[in-house]
Amino acid sequence: MSYETVNYDDVEPVANGMHFLRDPLGCEQLGVTVVDLDGDWTGKEHDHADDGQEEVYVLIEGEATIEVEDEAIELSPGDAVRVDPDATRTLSTDTGGRLVIAGAS
Repeated sequence: MSYETVNYDDVEPVANGMHFLRDPLGCEQLGVTVVDLDGDWTGKEHDHADDGQEEVYVLIEGEATIEVEDEAIELSPGDAVRVDPDATRTLSTDTGGRLVIAGAS
């Protein structure tokens, strides 16, 4: 088959509402995650220096802040941010929302 489909609601969330879609979609080089952001949510600070994966964060609903290398970037619905693999990043929200993260190396 030349395609796969999945509804993210059918993927059991892990790690604070994160729906990892890579495996259900059979992705080999692309990671896709939908994150349900509860109010007062903060992700862990991380980078992808070891695996060379750049990431794009797209806020779908709510408001959020992504801190990249100590610079806070405020996100509104529809905003997208690409982050270099070696840059540290932390995502947070006070209000909740929904976010899509795509990553590839």
